[in-house]
Amino acid sequence: MRSKIFLSLAIMVMAGCTESPEMIVLEDSVARMEVTAAYGGRVLSFSLQGRENLLKVGEAVMNVPDPEVSPEANNIPYFGHIVWLGPQNEWWTHQQVNPQRFKAKAGWPPDPYLVFARNKVVERTAEKLVLEGVASPVSGVQLRKTFSLTEKPGMFELFAEAINVSGKELSWDIWFNTRVQPSTSVYVPVTSEQDLRADSGARGTVGPVEYLLSGGLLTLDVERLPTGMTGRRGKLFIQPSAGWMAGFAGEQVFVIEFPLQPKEAIHPAHGQVELYLNYRPESLEDSLIEMEVHAPYRTLKPGEAMRAGERWTVLPYDGPDDKAAHIDFLKKRFMRDS
Repeated sequence: MRSKIFLSLAIMVMAGCTESPEMIVLEDSVARMEVTAAYGGRVLSFSLQGRENLLKVGEAVMNVPDPEVSPEANNIPYFGHIVWLGPQNEWWTHQQVNPQRFKAKAGWPPDPYLVFARNKVVERTAEKLVLEGVASPVSGVQLRKTFSLTEKPGMFELFAEAINVSGKELSWDIWFNTRVQPSTSVYVPVTSEQDLRADSGARGTVGPVEYLLSGGLLTLDVERLPTGMTGRRGKLFIQPSAGWMAGFAGEQVFVIEFPLQPKEAIHPAHGQVELYLNYRPESLEDSLIEMEVHAPYRTLKPGEAMRAGERWTVLPYDGPDDKAAHIDFLKKRFMRDS
């Protein structure tokens, strides 16, 4: 598990993949972010300067440069960071362009217009990038995304604005989904087990997601696979005790901060933080962890918009690669009063 595979764009080019999306770079003296207007407008790289990419990137980034954008399109695993809408069980219930998915109340795939359509670059400077997506006939919204540096080196801000373009009243939340390698040790501040629930994706020899909760921090227990088990799959829905989560990957710590919301502000089908794990040692190219954040669930009148944001920071880490050291690091940095 600890033999990490970082699928960077450079590695894929060396492997013979020749189609490369245009990357827009935002960077300061400490960190570097790479965003593309392709594939729904997504972040494909984030790291300390000169270090490995913290994000999980799929081979499809190189191999499927021109995705189908239609009501019939299926999912393509580009991974990286993307914006969805919640709740997932209503993804195809506000449209009539795909009657079969409407009838089935399909919870998959995501809206192709939001995740595949090329975005328009409406502002681009050394410190800021603004992308505008297309109006979706599936979700009834149009997304506008902003990525920018902050005054603090190594810290970036990401905002998403969802505009109701459907002509009717709609209810959604803004859902940030950030994919990282399954070897990333992810931690979320949680008060007790009453603040989380699990949704098992176990099937056959693929077991459910397991976790450890100690000292006010929850972490996934990815590496322990009992004899005969070939992987783990499932999701945790979490009401965090503070507005952040962190992932340790080698000599870097990836911190995502967000405004903490009361439980009643989040759609009951979700948690403000969600951790999805798909881990199969024999299929690491498909394995990942999703670090997800939901904004409040809101009803929008025609033409009305809502906005939500995250703050990303990457920190150097030179401590041991074990949970006790990780927890000590996080408590000193983020939990001084605990």
